[in-house]
Amino acid sequence: MAAHAEEPDPVVPPMPERTPGALREAIAEHAPKLLPDFDDHWKWAIADAYNLGPVPAFMARWWCEYAIARNPELDAHVIDLQHRAAEATDIAEAKALIDEVAKIRYGTRKLEPGE
Repeated sequence: MAAHAEEPDPVVPPMPERTPGALREAIAEHAPKLLPDFDDHWKWAIADAYNLGPVPAFMARWWCEYAIARNPELDAHVIDLQHRAAEATDIAEAKALIDEVAKIRYGTRKLEPGE
């Protein structure tokens, strides 16, 4: 029997510059499933704004979304945790699963461009 070569771990793309344009470009290239929601949210929350106040909150949310979606293993893990929490019949178990998702999301805030 021939030995199978191990498949290399997927390369996780680096985080982009912290600008809406760079983040949108990274989403389009590496996590296109997020792009329609990103664009819709941008149009709703920012595009017609005369005040740039909402931009930091917008960027924080989508920074996190992209940081998770760019890594297929992490994305699958977060989705699994969310599904398990939704199906849990024990409130303590559901809370623990939701807390784990929150820790992952909170941790993505610290990522810097290039990481």
